[in-house]
Formats: sequence, C-alpha cells, structure tokens
Amino acid sequence: MSSDFAQSAAATPEASPTRQGIARAAALFERMDPAEAVRTLEPVLAADPSSVEAWLLMARLRLALGENQPALEAANKAIALAPEDPRGPATASRALSLLGRHDDAVSMAYRAVIADPKNPLWHDRVAWALLTADRQFADAEQAARTAIGLDPNEAHYYFTHGLALDALGHIDQARRALLTSLRMEPDNPAAQHRLAVLNGEAVREAAPKKRGFKLFGRKKD
Repeated sequence: MSSDFAQSAAATPEASPTRQGIARAAALFERMDPAEAVRTLEPVLAADPSSVEAWLLMARLRLALGENQPALEAANKAIALAPEDPRGPATASRALSLLGRHDDAVSMAYRAVIADPKNPLWHDRVAWALLTADRQFADAEQAARTAIGLDPNEAHYYFTHGLALDALGHIDQARRALLTSLRMEPDNPAAQHRLAVLNGEAVREAAPKKRGFKLFGRKKD
C-alpha cells in the first residue's frame, strides 16, 4: 500500500529530504488525495531524480488520477534506475493495459514474474494483462491459479481466478471461485456483481474486463 512508502521513508529519525518527501506524499495518498500527493512529490523528484521509490510512487499516483501516459513515463524512469526491481515493470504493465498497448503490457507483467517468481502479485498482474487483452485465457487462468497457490488467503486472487474461469466458459468453477472470494471478503461489490451475472441475476457488462482492476492485488493496492 502507499503506507509501505511512508513507513520505509520514515524508518529513521534522520531521514533524507527525499525520504521525508516520499513519506509526506504517501501519507496524502493514504488520505485519498493523489493530486496533492503529486504536487508534494514533484519537487522531491526535481531535487533527486535518481530516487526509484519516488518514481514508483509517482507512477501509482498518476494511475490513481487516470493519467496513464505520465504513469508509464514515471514507471519507465524507475525501470531505468532499477531494472531488477519487479515493481517498475508491474506498474508499467498496468499503465500499458490502460493505454491499450496489450502486447507490451503482457511482456512487462511477465518481466515482473521473472524478476520475482515467488510473489503472487506479479502472477495476478499477468492474469489481468491477459484478461484485459481478451486473449490467452488459459494462460490467465494458470497465472491466477499460481497466485492463489502462493497466497491462498487473499480474496482478490480468487476473484481474478473466477474471471479467468468465466472467460474460459467454466461457469461452475468460476462461480465457486467467486464464492470463495466473497467468503473471505463479503463486501466486495465487484465480486458480488460478477457472481450475480453468473447466476443470471444481473446483466453482463458490455466490456467488463476493460474496466478498473487492481494494480498489485488488494494487499499492495
């Protein structure tokens, strides 16, 4: 979460101006004020353009504001500074999906997995990149299943799995996955709606997979 940035930036009593600025911007993000967080972070990056954490946070702030191209540019800055860090490619993948550049989005998502294959967040990002591209649903289902195997206690991964199973036409399995997600997180309106669609109680949206989705799953969103 954005609190991760705040906690790491404020970890020492004599934090650098860069870390202090990141912590202030992250706190604003926590308070659901991404626009003010951007304004706070911009002078930090102007003074210290080599901060990977600042560029990653800026990319997430831009995504929250719907500014997908600037988000991609910020993520690419982070990737250039720390090519081994999976967060940069994963964030870039989200921006690329929203920009309709699906081949690049899938490639970046797999790059994050290669960098850190034991983290379920990146497998979930692969699944969403494929689902948003409306293709390779079997690969999306496998990626979602892998995320569940790595973290079976996260409701969001069962939600992703349910969407992938639905895309494959496995309606009964999709229903079970969504029910599992809702048992773990009963108040999730997206899961409630998708289950209602499968049960014939709601109308399927024209393009449900093109709409909002998690960046890194619920735990790190």
